[in-house]
Amino acid sequence: MDSESDPSSKTQPKRHRCSACFKQFKRKDHLVEHMKISYHSHHQPKCGLCRKHCKCFQSLREHLTGTIPFHFSFCMYLKSPIAESLVVSGPHYLLGKLPSSSCSKIFADRGCDLCLNLFDNADDLSKHREKCRFSPPTPLATKLVASSPDVLMGYFGGKGIGEGVKAIAIDCEMVGGGNDGTTDLCGQVCLVDEDENIIFHTYVQPQFPVTDYRSEVTGLTEEHLKDGMPLKQVQEIISDILYNGESVGKARSDGGKARLLVGHSLDHDLDCLRISYPPNLLRDTAKYRPLMKTNLVSYSLKYLTHTYLGYEIQTGEHDPYEDCVSVMRLYKRIRSLDHYQVEQQVKKMIQRRRDGYFSWKLNELEKMSPDELYQISESSYKCWCLDLGSSSSSSS
Repeated sequence: MDSESDPSSKTQPKRHRCSACFKQFKRKDHLVEHMKISYHSHHQPKCGLCRKHCKCFQSLREHLTGTIPFHFSFCMYLKSPIAESLVVSGPHYLLGKLPSSSCSKIFADRGCDLCLNLFDNADDLSKHREKCRFSPPTPLATKLVASSPDVLMGYFGGKGIGEGVKAIAIDCEMVGGGNDGTTDLCGQVCLVDEDENIIFHTYVQPQFPVTDYRSEVTGLTEEHLKDGMPLKQVQEIISDILYNGESVGKARSDGGKARLLVGHSLDHDLDCLRISYPPNLLRDTAKYRPLMKTNLVSYSLKYLTHTYLGYEIQTGEHDPYEDCVSVMRLYKRIRSLDHYQVEQQVKKMIQRRRDGYFSWKLNELEKMSPDELYQISESSYKCWCLDLGSSSSSSS
């Protein structure tokens, strides 16, 4: 009788815990609805200790360290002398949500702050950091002086680009047209292969009068552009490099021999070049979900390079070669993740989960365990690691 009146003896309500992000729900159907909209998969960034899945790498960083970026726009909003002084001194971080105490303690001793991987001991971490942190690329001007015209112009006729080159990085520098100088016109373009070799570089003749060379950012002047290559010729050369002899129809369906195009805010560069390229062949660091904020707002290339590669770019005039190399390094870092091995392990389930949750009735889903719900969950984006595991490309 006494035990019945004792509140502590009452059975606690059962909680239904997500196997991926560890959120808990009072009702099973709420967990099912959560799984339907979360798109959890083995491609998501996850903690190497507790295996918690995160929507993006920034969320994982907050989980492990509790730091969030202190954005420059917020500094200016504060309008204080101290805050404004931070604007010119590079990316800063503030203490955000408290990290998982158990994970953060171990990560502080054995975790890499760039790739967020964990290592068995401090010696392994030290050796890894030497490889993980990149040095800034050689400035474009130095590269051009060191390169012969034959090397730089080797793209003609398809020569000079290795057959094994599957991805090309691009960056454009824009000058301003129109009465107020706000119309973007391509003034310079650079293409780089996976080994950071310059495949193509040229200044571009503007199709309309330039009213603002934006020299403090682009470093471009009238002298640079007066003998530039006509835009139509630039379009033809870039298309030849990218399509690699493949038909447009074949490239749009499964890629074929066409190359992947890597960049940051690619839609902007392609618009200014007036080039269209199949979306399934684009690898955009500004739109790749794990590299974005949780609210799907893009980070700048400057921030991504500092945070994930460990060096500074765009400290003065923008260097298109520097930006090309940085986006290519980011792409290759993501592409090298070992998700593909996991993908092969679950390949037998692909037919079963072809239609995802929509092929199952609600009462069938509610009978599944959290782990079984996770197994039929699919990512809402194509992970770049799959570029290495498959010769064909599918929608990103």
